[in-house]
Amino acid sequence: MIYFTADTHFSHANIINLCARPFANVEQMNNKLILNWNSCVKNDDEIYVLGDFMFKGNGIDANNLLQRLNGMKYLIKGNHDKYLEDTTFDNDNFVWIKDYHVLNNQKMKFVLFHYPIFEWDGYFGNAIHLYSHVHNCSKNPAQQKRLDLLGKMAVNVGVDMNGFSPVSIEEIVRKVGGIKL
Repeated sequence: MIYFTADTHFSHANIINLCARPFANVEQMNNKLILNWNSCVKNDDEIYVLGDFMFKGNGIDANNLLQRLNGMKYLIKGNHDKYLEDTTFDNDNFVWIKDYHVLNNQKMKFVLFHYPIFEWDGYFGNAIHLYSHVHNCSKNPAQQKRLDLLGKMAVNVGVDMNGFSPVSIEEIVRKVGGIKL
């Protein structure tokens, strides 16, 4: 199975307030995110992290978190993935690390990028754009107006919009009204 997630912001205390996350503290948030991830993602599953995996911490902290999480992990870099610059971070925790990726799966195209983009590769051919970065900012009317321009083929895979859990490729296809994979 293939899964997607983003904006977990592991170890970021202030994200609890900024996004009204239902956690008392970072430890509770981290544990719930890990539990939710491992409840659906198995070791032989692929999981694409569309940025902002961890906000606070160093390479060793990121290594420890990633080793606790199931799946073959791929990273699309976000604006807060500073642990990647730490020499103690082991890049082998991810199969690869990229800025942008086009995933072809069962004759469908998925364009993965940390940020929402107005028009993407395959836009006119029913390609699905997966993004994050905006958390649950869609509660802001001005932000929602901008996000509405993306249309139904763009899906926010961030944890704040998805019950603090990864989203399967099948769920994505259902969300956009596509065929069953």
